[in-house]
Amino acid sequence: MAEQGYCVKCKGKKDMKNEERVTMKNGRPAVKGKCPDCGTGMYKIVGKK
Repeated sequence: MAEQGYCVKCKGKKDMKNEERVTMKNGRPAVKGKCPDCGTGMYKIVGKK
């Protein structure tokens, strides 16, 4: 399942490409990926599930 994130370059929500789950310094989970159209890095903070 592709996570959706906001691309600041395209100014819209897109499905991330090459997504990977990461943990931020403060311990919160996040998803990091790339925009499929322009290749800009995208980041989305997800819930604590």
